[in-house]
Amino acid sequence: MALRLLDVRDRTRRELELALAKRRVPDEATHEVLDRLTEVGLIDDKRFAAAVFDAQQRRQRSTRALRQELRTKGIDAELIERAAADVDSETDLAVARDLVAKRARSLERFPYQVRYRRLAGQLARRGFSTEVIATVLRELPGDGAEEASDAP
Repeated sequence: MALRLLDVRDRTRRELELALAKRRVPDEATHEVLDRLTEVGLIDDKRFAAAVFDAQQRRQRSTRALRQELRTKGIDAELIERAAADVDSETDLAVARDLVAKRARSLERFPYQVRYRRLAGQLARRGFSTEVIATVLRELPGDGAEEASDAP
């Protein structure tokens, strides 16, 4: 059962424990199988965490959201922090810019405030900090008249 689950995608040790428990596999057998799979390298939480952060650009999620996702999958906090440390501080900004660039095209027909609000909501749902959201949305092209009315 564990091999079939791993054949679909990489999984954490905790995910496999829960899946096997759901299928009523005895705890002793579960631990023995998972220890063996870890020993041969089929289960590696450190590699899993690193892969999640490597795919950050493609998945368009913030570092904070990825940390939370890994916590829910049972990855140790130390492994999460090591994997997150490999990601530079500008990655969240780059991911947010890419997401806004892709989404802004479909919102061109809306007024500036509507575009701003929708993009801010989307970035917030993906876990980006308010600082990143504000920085990226300051770069959002707007209508000249609307921007002039918003200026202090």
